[in-house]
Amino acid sequence: MADGFDVVVIGGGPGGYVAAIRAAQLGFSTACIDDWKTPDGKPALGGTCTNVGCIPSKALLQSSENYEHAGHEFSEHGIEVKGLSVDVARMLARKDKVVRQNNDGIGYLFKKNKVAFYHGVGSFAGGAAGAWQVKVTGPGAAALTAKNVIVATGSKPRALPGTPFDHERILDNEGALALPNVPKRLGVIGAGVVGLEMGSVWRRLGADVTMLEALPALLGAADEQVAKEAAKLFAKQGLAIRLGVNITKVTTGKDVVVDYTDANGKAQTVSFDKLIVSIGRVPHTAGLDAAKVGLALDERGFIVADADCKTNLPGVWAIGDVVRGPMLAHKAEDEGVAVAERIAGQHGHVDFNTVPWVIYTSPEIAWVGQTEQQLKAAGVAYHAGSFPFMANGRARALGDTRGFVKFIADAKTDRILGMHAIGPMVSELIAEGVVAMEFGASSEDIARIIHAHPSLSEAVKEAALAVDKRTLNF
Repeated sequence: MADGFDVVVIGGGPGGYVAAIRAAQLGFSTACIDDWKTPDGKPALGGTCTNVGCIPSKALLQSSENYEHAGHEFSEHGIEVKGLSVDVARMLARKDKVVRQNNDGIGYLFKKNKVAFYHGVGSFAGGAAGAWQVKVTGPGAAALTAKNVIVATGSKPRALPGTPFDHERILDNEGALALPNVPKRLGVIGAGVVGLEMGSVWRRLGADVTMLEALPALLGAADEQVAKEAAKLFAKQGLAIRLGVNITKVTTGKDVVVDYTDANGKAQTVSFDKLIVSIGRVPHTAGLDAAKVGLALDERGFIVADADCKTNLPGVWAIGDVVRGPMLAHKAEDEGVAVAERIAGQHGHVDFNTVPWVIYTSPEIAWVGQTEQQLKAAGVAYHAGSFPFMANGRARALGDTRGFVKFIADAKTDRILGMHAIGPMVSELIAEGVVAMEFGASSEDIARIIHAHPSLSEAVKEAALAVDKRTLNF
């Protein structure tokens, strides 16, 4: 006999587990199905983000940054380090421990909120509105029925055409996080978020890193002023980023040999010990048996969903990477909460105009809202102001004065249209821009709010002042 639930969530990543918790909080009998597992076969809740994405990458970024600070920056503070070395195995073990803590934390939250967990692959087995049948295949094999199904199956790495991941020489994000030794020559195809973060980790640890990017400019989605500053700083660090590249052939043997044409159309060849391919992600719907119930997918494999995450089937919803919109963990989480609330008859809300973006390189890069190039293309009149961290007292004390904070505001109303930053801890500072935009704030509103001194957040206040050309400290 099938186990019956009000809500069944397929997928236990950020969107799925948060949706399940919120549904349970709202009084629904809720189940979550997820097939991630540890090397010893135990459940590993948290999806790509927790297991091979956001969490482990930040752990390695922190470890590698500590190593770089000890080797190059501690001496400025009067701290001498002799015999510095790196133990990659211990670094990876720490990363794995951080991941396990997050896995276990989600399991605890399920118990706390009385969410039933099924370890395995969830798929549609039939049914109709109000009585969807969901099958679990795997260690937690079961037959479930659900009044509502939330699909949160996430995404998987996109392979280079004709060059599948072999997880030995040609690596996806998972392989990039588990290299047992520092490669001498590391290639990265794709200079987006994952490529830049992984390239930064292994460069700091001693790899000679070359990044090959198809687009003619670095970080085309970011504000152009930020992207240019990032390119300059990454080059200074030793990241070799080649733009306008067209990969023609990848050959594996003793080395990984990449043939490509450069931005000038000239044929080039480069050899690596390891190659990370980070050219985007594709929706993960394999095994879902969408066709069995007529769940509509688009030509790219995404589940077709409207602005409220409703699919073409009544009572079936889809969130996160498997639907339209940015592939970001926090976007998936908010969609999960909104869907649970919509099922409860409430008015769940997600504003795609205020989704923050962060790249956890050093310096960090973060933005929310529109860029100058977007506003110019749309013919919107605006004022912009920026403030450099080199004029910020806290940044000087930290020893990291790279970058700046920038605001863009409507020329007539002064309403904030975007905040863009590159510098220390801007992943935290960007939250002020998100809040300001959600409340429809003007740049003057931020300029007139007292910010603690000394703090990095003062650069936010000063950037707001700069919109009106009246900075106080620059």
